[in-house]
Amino acid sequence: MTTWPRTECSCPINYTLAVVGGKWKWLILYRLSENGVLRYGELKNTLPSITHKMLSQQLKELEADHLLHREEYHQIPPKVEYSLTAKGKTLLPILECMAEWGENNKPPEVEVIDIELRNEQ
Repeated sequence: MTTWPRTECSCPINYTLAVVGGKWKWLILYRLSENGVLRYGELKNTLPSITHKMLSQQLKELEADHLLHREEYHQIPPKVEYSLTAKGKTLLPILECMAEWGENNKPPEVEVIDIELRNEQ
């Protein structure tokens, strides 16, 4: 679970950034919101430039912070699926605002795809 240093102010934004800050966590949450449930390899394929080590680390942190659920199936070959938790789904409106902001403020030469997040609660 993410902790933030007691020396920092107890600002909620600092806590939020401690939980979902960084390059990959928002993209992982976005991909899971798009697809509902993804296996590790499927998620990796949607983020081709992320390393296996970084994806694994980010998934563990998101799970520890209760933003995603990891379902492990004891079979051969092993199967693990990831999905958003109810707490993770509370971030979907923020993702939508971020997408809208990016669309409205991107340089004209940058092409951005439209996104529609699944908000199934």
